[in-house]
This record gives sequence, structure tokens and C-alpha cells, in this order.
Amino acid sequence: MHWLPFLFPAMWLAYIAYWRAMAADLKSDKRRESASSRLQRFAVMILALVLLGVPSIRLSVLDGRFLPASMRWFWIGAVVTASGLLFSVWGRRYLGRNWSRAVTIKKDHELITGGPYSLVRHPIYTGLLVGLLGCALALGEWRGLVAVGLVFIALLRKLRLEEQWMREQFGEAYENYCRQVRALVPYVF
Repeated sequence: MHWLPFLFPAMWLAYIAYWRAMAADLKSDKRRESASSRLQRFAVMILALVLLGVPSIRLSVLDGRFLPASMRWFWIGAVVTASGLLFSVWGRRYLGRNWSRAVTIKKDHELITGGPYSLVRHPIYTGLLVGLLGCALALGEWRGLVAVGLVFIALLRKLRLEEQWMREQFGEAYENYCRQVRALVPYVF
């Protein structure tokens, strides 16, 4: 099984390729988050990628294991990663032309509440975090969990800005939606 080291990079590259292909036909922006906000989030994502992708960090606490090295955890992590990425893609497909890489309000923006948006308000973020958690499980080292934590914090900042703008745009309709559907974890958070 000489291809195993390429499984996770292949899943993530396919995910990124899909995202790029789907970014072609989007609605025009009416309002967009600042470049500095996007840059900060991008820097955190790069740091998380380094933590997950570099073979050894050389900080014993980060390279320490929270799970035993085993093929069972590798495959559990692979299934969790694939599930998370597919959930995220489902959210992206359902959002359609309203999607944007940055926090935006689109011209003719619609409040989407069906499909994966009936389970969580931010299925793309949920799927991304589950995908990263799968990588952390497969890696089994503390640096994987640190990477998930960093991305969680970055996405939480993005989520808060997005929710503020959605409340301004959709008012009571968004408030009702928030009362019915949790942000990231169904029935919990």
C-alpha cells in the first residue's frame, strides 16, 4: 500500500480543486470583509497546514501522541476526513451562487435554510473542521489537535462576523433561524 501517504493530500487537493471550479459563477458582492481580516484567517490556515503536513515539528509536546499509531486510527481518520469534506461540499453546493470565500453580502442575497443548512447554520465550516479532525485522528499527534483548534478559532471569528451581517441583512428571519438551528454542531453549538 505504497499510496497510503498520498490519501489525505489527494482528498484535500480534490476538495480544493472542487472549490476553485465552483467559484466561477457567483453573485456580485454588495459588501465584503476587509483584506486584513481575510489575510489573518489565511495565515492561521497555513499554520494549521504546516502543523498537519510537516513530518515532525521537533517540539516534543506537539509531536507527542494522544492516540496510538495504528492503521485502525489511520482509516478512522480517513473516513472522518472524507465525511467532513463531503458535508462541506454539500453545504457549498446547496449555497450555490450565494457562496463566497470571504464574508460577504451578495446582491440579491438569499437566506438559505434547507439541506445541510437545516442541520447547522454553517455546514461548510462544520465539514472543514470534521475533515481536519479526521486528519488529526489519523496523525494521532497533539499538533493535529492544535491545528484543529487554530482553525476553529479562525472560523469562529469569521462565523461571528458573518452572523452579524446576516442579522443586519435578514433581521427577524435570521433570528428565528438561529433559534431553530445551531451554528456548528446539531443540537449542541
